[in-house]
Formats: sequence, structure tokens, C-alpha cells
Amino acid sequence: MIIALANDHRGYETKILIRGLVEKMGHECVDYGSDGKSPVDYPDVGYSASIAVSNGEADRGILICGTGIGMCITANKVKNVRGALCFDEINARVSRQHNDANVLCLSGDLLGESSVRRIVEVWLETDFMGGRHQQRLDKVRKIEQGEDPRE
Repeated sequence: MIIALANDHRGYETKILIRGLVEKMGHECVDYGSDGKSPVDYPDVGYSASIAVSNGEADRGILICGTGIGMCITANKVKNVRGALCFDEINARVSRQHNDANVLCLSGDLLGESSVRRIVEVWLETDFMGGRHQQRLDKVRKIEQGEDPRE
């Protein structure tokens, strides 16, 4: 898979860890993030990576900021992106199985190295279950297109 990575200054060190892990798992990384700890606005880098996922230039994305919240809000404003803020491997697994999340959002400040590793591994290895969950995603797509999902 091609993974779009993006981080702000508070997610820089976590991105370095993730990039190594993702490449070790056999995936390609495209880096849209900050290359250091100088302040950068998370919407700028988060948008770039999310657009890559939306356009099919990347299969999935991983975005990191201080809490993960700002990146998650940014990602979910982009059409065809389903960003999930995950703090443990249960969230990571369910976000893929039930929601077909294509962007993982993480906190650079609140997660330790072992947690980040497990979350990323589980998220990348878990497939979407489809079935009843597809029907729900179809309704989310309707909302994205400005339609009423109840109709």
C-alpha cells in the first residue's frame, strides 16, 4: 500500500517512528508533513495527505498532531476520507472493520511508542468487513453529497 503521512511540529517524532514501521511492514510512504519541530499549521499538511487519499494517489493516510483531534477534523472535511482518531488497538481495529477508515489520526503527545506501534500495525493489517457496515457507509456517502441518508 501507499501510505500518505502528515504531521505538524508536535507529531514529528511520532511520524519518524511510524514511517520506519510502515516501511518495515512493506508499505511505501509519501511524506506530506513537517520535517522538523518548527511550528506548522496542521490543516495545511493534513489537507495535503487527505487529498492524496481522496484522489487515490495514496491507499490510506496517517496524520499526527499534538492530540490528533485537529488532524481528524481536517481529514473528515475532505470528500471520500473517513478519518478515525484512535488511542488503542480496539479503536484501530473497529475503525477499519466497521467504518472502513482510510485515514488514521494519532496524538503525538499522548501515546507512547509501544501504543503507536500496536495501533498502526493493527490498523494497517485489518480489513473492512463489509456486509451491514457497507449499508451504513453508503448512508455516510449520501450525507457527504448533501442528501438525506434516511431516504
